[in-house]
Amino acid sequence: MTFQGWLLIAAFVAILLALTKPLGLWLFALYEGRRTPLHAVLGPVERGFYRLSGVDPAQEQGWRRYAVHMLLFNLALALFTYAVLRLQGLLPLNPMGFAGTSDHLAFNTAISFATNTNWQSYAGETTLSNLSQMLGLAIHNFLSAATGIALAFALFRGFARRNAATIGNFWADMTRVTLYLLLPLCILYALFLIASGVPQTLAGSVDVTTLEGAKQGLALGPVASQEAIKMLGTNGGGFFNANSAHPFENPSALTNFMQMLSILVIGAGLTFTFGKAVGNTRQGWAILAAMMTIFLVGVTIAYWQEAAGNPILHGLGVAGGNMEGKEVRFGTAASALFSVVTTAASCGAVNAMHDSFTALGGMVPLFNIQLGEVVVGGVGAGIYGFLLFAILAVFVAGLMVGRTPEYVGKKIEAREVKLAVLAIAVLPLVILGMTAIASVTDAGLAGPLNKGPHGFSEILYAFTSAVGNNGSAFAGLTANTPFYNGLLGVAMWIGRFFIIIPMLAIAGGLAAKSHTPETAGSFPTTGPLWTGLLIGIVLVVGGLTFLPSLALGPVADHLAMIHGQTF
Repeated sequence: MTFQGWLLIAAFVAILLALTKPLGLWLFALYEGRRTPLHAVLGPVERGFYRLSGVDPAQEQGWRRYAVHMLLFNLALALFTYAVLRLQGLLPLNPMGFAGTSDHLAFNTAISFATNTNWQSYAGETTLSNLSQMLGLAIHNFLSAATGIALAFALFRGFARRNAATIGNFWADMTRVTLYLLLPLCILYALFLIASGVPQTLAGSVDVTTLEGAKQGLALGPVASQEAIKMLGTNGGGFFNANSAHPFENPSALTNFMQMLSILVIGAGLTFTFGKAVGNTRQGWAILAAMMTIFLVGVTIAYWQEAAGNPILHGLGVAGGNMEGKEVRFGTAASALFSVVTTAASCGAVNAMHDSFTALGGMVPLFNIQLGEVVVGGVGAGIYGFLLFAILAVFVAGLMVGRTPEYVGKKIEAREVKLAVLAIAVLPLVILGMTAIASVTDAGLAGPLNKGPHGFSEILYAFTSAVGNNGSAFAGLTANTPFYNGLLGVAMWIGRFFIIIPMLAIAGGLAAKSHTPETAGSFPTTGPLWTGLLIGIVLVVGGLTFLPSLALGPVADHLAMIHGQTF
């Protein structure tokens, strides 16, 4: 570990915190449906969308109707993308002449991008046309991200409203988030990436002559535009197979820093928006404090392990940190930080290969996803996932003070606690269940390239990533098979929507309740005690479930490594 490495981490956290309030205020304006400076230009576009679709933005929806519209919209988008991928060979903007994808790969990819997972069982530059990248995938990058933020707004309204029967209008929330947040930010970000050397062209490739005089074709495409929303929307699906380790996606240390910042900035801003929505910004800062504490512990462990390197290599006289699978232009600190950032959010973009991390260094990204990706989490998904843990935390606090638990002025009763437990329990049940299936079947065991604990970790990471809607991978797993494409596709759908429905039910129930004034007997939910309780609940409820599987995988792999054994 070096001073420069810690300085990078400190600068990242400082800039992220500095951006939290300004972006949170912008998001709060969209949450309330208020006019912004961009309305002068984009207001007519918004109204035009409403007229064409027949949507009345002032007509609000109850939680059931909000959920049905959201589900049908995402199902329609997934079917559309499936058709684009299957018919790719017949469609235009296919300069490399790629054929349509297989049915199981199209199924997996359509579900992956519809759920904001962006798991990729393929190499983009050798599989997908420019049209498929733009129309089939980038459209999901915008709309799945907007869906997450819209759902967060719905839950905020549940906490903020009193005796209300509605939680907003799904179509209005989606439209405002896309037009006034994601689109303008992505335009600016894409221009920065183009200026930094990221390609933006409809050409399929360019022929170059190498230093040795050989001819080589380099894949190109509309990379910068997809890269911008890939990061800001915590999507993570790369235009190229190497993702953000590829110099055409992430050419420099500056672009690498901006990519890490863009992954977390909207999620961090939403914590401030929540505080504004419930009338107490200290509530938002308390949530962010808990998130960042867990985040910094994860960064410390990952950086420490990667900087320490591999004891087996040290025994052979090779000193230094673990640089296997990392880009020299980023180094150990930036690679470790990126791995924690992308898995603390539901992004999944990678600038280094997690499969090449040390055993405990690779365990941190895995554990981040298993917590539910609530540190800071995906856009929208992170904050509404964290609020589910907050409901459990305030329930535990209520038991300690001997009264009905309250949170931001709402009584938390049996219905809310049961729904929160239901939503949180989906993650471990599906991850561990599907990992078990893959670990005992021939089709599942044919996937990992490694045997023993590390091979088990590759399987466990895949289903953790799918159910957690992250999309990153221990790349040693061969997943482009009917077995893995099918099972991972089902896992991604469950991981996204089986959490959203209970969450919306909580939002609807809370909105119908009256406000409960805080009294001397109320448990404070803004101070260090509350922050500590939140951290404890997230770690205990979200993490301890996975300890047996972690012991079989990364921990066993670490013990083997320090004793000079390989698998």
